[in-house]
Amino acid sequence: MTGGRDEFALIETLRARFEAADGPLRGGDVGIGDDAAVVTLPGAGQVVLATDLVVEGVHVDLGTSTPEDVGWKALMVTVSDLGAMGCAPSHVLLSVAAPPGFPVERLGDGVADAALAAGCAVVGGDLSSGPVVMVSVTAVGPTPAGAPPLRRSGARPGEHLLVTGALGASAAGLRLLTGAGSSPVPAPLADAHRRPVARLREGWVARLAGVTAAIDVSDGLTADIVHLATASGVGLDLVVGEGVVAQGATRVEALSGGEDYELVLATPDPEGLREAFRAKDLRPPLDLGRCTDRPGVWLLDGEPLTEAGWRHRF
Repeated sequence: MTGGRDEFALIETLRARFEAADGPLRGGDVGIGDDAAVVTLPGAGQVVLATDLVVEGVHVDLGTSTPEDVGWKALMVTVSDLGAMGCAPSHVLLSVAAPPGFPVERLGDGVADAALAAGCAVVGGDLSSGPVVMVSVTAVGPTPAGAPPLRRSGARPGEHLLVTGALGASAAGLRLLTGAGSSPVPAPLADAHRRPVARLREGWVARLAGVTAAIDVSDGLTADIVHLATASGVGLDLVVGEGVVAQGATRVEALSGGEDYELVLATPDPEGLREAFRAKDLRPPLDLGRCTDRPGVWLLDGEPLTEAGWRHRF
């Protein structure tokens, strides 16, 4: 193959960028540059693993997001799954496919910035040419001490449901960024779509505060909360007040827009959970309703819940 940039020179550029982010590699660990990474995980015992894809034309629009935004988003949406289990990432692998001429180095800058914010190290991955930009991130972290990882299946009838922040901002940001108007998009909405933030601290605090089940809102509230209810074998009696709808978003966007990456939490002690969040200077979570003893019966404001949200079609 002639022309373009050399794969191994690009790998070296990315290696230097990720090492400059000062991730938590230890003495004797092996990062980028060998056939596989060798890392010392904090703690002992089990580890948690998650992987996710960001695909041009499906998850991101290069007309509204920069390469740096794509890299940031790819890492954050992956580590959000660890946050939903009350865990934190220690190391990630990054794989990128992109057409010739795409600035992979700039995408790497976004990944590095997100890794620094999430407290993890990029230790390897793969590069390939391809017809569109595709980014795969795999994250690993230790199972934490103090309480077991959260799961979707632990909620019980009578428990309260809360969410760590208002919903719909990402969908509203996408709507405005892709709209025909020339008005500037409010920064909170644009940032929510381009640069979501995984609620890692919130998940960690929730786990230690006795939350029984959790899920991150990636495909839309109504879709994801039904996943939690189904896994737990409970019904839902949801009340979505105005405070749950992000400023500038519609109610429909809050219910089904997705890509907010806030956490839905089930707990028998909502006030104790709020106090735990305040003690760590986190926003108190917002009420969503309760779990019921009627599995498969899902109500929203007293009416049957119409499940909506994103689903891939194959």
